[in-house]
Amino acid sequence: MRKVIGIGETILDIIFKGDQPHTAVPGGSVFNGLVSLGRIGVPVSFISEIGNDRVGEIIRKFMEKNHISTDFVDCFPDGKSPVSLAFLNDENNANYIFYKDYPAQRLEVALPRINEDDIFIFGSYYSLNPVLRSRMIEFLQYARERKAIIYYDPNFRKAHAHEAIRLTPTVLENLEYADIVRGSDEDFLNLFGKTDMQTVYKEHIKFYCSRFISTHGENGVNLFTNTMNEHFDAPSIRPVSTIGAGDNFNAGIIFGLLQQDVRHTDLNTLSKEKWEKIIRCGMDFASEVCQSYNNYISEEFAATYPRQS
Repeated sequence: MRKVIGIGETILDIIFKGDQPHTAVPGGSVFNGLVSLGRIGVPVSFISEIGNDRVGEIIRKFMEKNHISTDFVDCFPDGKSPVSLAFLNDENNANYIFYKDYPAQRLEVALPRINEDDIFIFGSYYSLNPVLRSRMIEFLQYARERKAIIYYDPNFRKAHAHEAIRLTPTVLENLEYADIVRGSDEDFLNLFGKTDMQTVYKEHIKFYCSRFISTHGENGVNLFTNTMNEHFDAPSIRPVSTIGAGDNFNAGIIFGLLQQDVRHTDLNTLSKEKWEKIIRCGMDFASEVCQSYNNYISEEFAATYPRQS
């Protein structure tokens, strides 16, 4: 059975509503999507790191409960597991403050087993961090050699916008490894200072990766490939929290790729009809998450979501 391998940060998100703590849930950009995939029955492995502390133990137990392999999670003895404070505004969008205390030596884990047509997902600042870059390249190179489908979400937050010029060469290198790129309009505004996604695709992405999905919240999704430029309307919902929406859109896209049995060799010839089914999966996952304070799809949603298109 094909599997999904992700690499990224694990963190405990403490969510505030009206300046009062509302709930605390394990999170992290890639992590959130992998939890959803684990809940819906996809074999999942995660390459990450946690501290040898109470927060790290909470995260590890949560991973095991949600069927995520912890074989490639580095438990560092020094430093502390990271924590974020997520403050929801009146529109239920989040602003973050991060608290991190990592050791000097990080990601001391072995390469996971990757087979042809498995899916490897990476992104966020974690994939740009110079401290981790050599290891990140090692994992990406291995995934490409093994002919996995490599999925990249830049997830470039406003907090790093002032570093965009310095980090752009690394972002472009990540694009070159990717088979599919998915990002929000906000990501590319922070990165390139542009809001027109067709321009972003033509000027910054197409040369490196020909498949680009841009998300625009309630304004829907755009798909750009060598042969098509399509827009898909988003369903109308009343969001409770947008934390994890993009991460779970990624999970839905990956589930759709598996559901449609899309192989690495199929990517260049996917029809509009197949892309639409895949993108609808992404919207379904994101919509589910937006209607709760969880960072991932509910177990009830996972149990009832159609396994066949």
